[in-house]
Amino acid sequence: MNKIDKIKNHFIEYGGVLKTSELNGLGFSSRQIKKLMEEGIITKIKYGFYELTDYIPREEVIIARLFPESIIFLESALFYYGYTDRIPSSWQIAVNKNSSKLQYNINYPLIKPYYLEPKFIEIGIDIIEIEGVEIRIYDRDRTICDVLRYETKLEEEVFTNAIKKYIKDPKKNVRNIFEYAEIFNIRNKVQTYIGVWL
Repeated sequence: MNKIDKIKNHFIEYGGVLKTSELNGLGFSSRQIKKLMEEGIITKIKYGFYELTDYIPREEVIIARLFPESIIFLESALFYYGYTDRIPSSWQIAVNKNSSKLQYNINYPLIKPYYLEPKFIEIGIDIIEIEGVEIRIYDRDRTICDVLRYETKLEEEVFTNAIKKYIKDPKKNVRNIFEYAEIFNIRNKVQTYIGVWL
């Protein structure tokens, strides 16, 4: 296997995205990385991150590789769980409000960061795996709590459909949603919108 095939296999193993340090670890110097770009084998996504030119990774995989601490959030999570048919115009991700805002200034994929209090970030995280990459997403119950918390930012149809589909979802966890409701101080809202149907 030649060096180019080897590097392509490594890219695919990591969801199509590699960091400079990972390329260095494979024996590629800065000069060689530049040559790979000139030859059109790899493309720079942003500083320190590259993708294979002839391999299109899924956008959520790119996000997870660029921002491993971020969590798929709100409408993007709703779409993943099938609670909305509407594809969000950008990926909504939850990030720590103390993280550097400049890092999220990228052209592709389109992202919309929501800056959350650190104490709320780690509540209700689930891990899904796509193309060998672990992606953080809020679970169904946390997602519906977020829908209730961000009601004014959502279109009425998106909000209503999400509640209806959650209520019918056999995978929902009623204990979780009431636990999260206490943490987010929205117990009355959960009782009003969800509790009456349970």
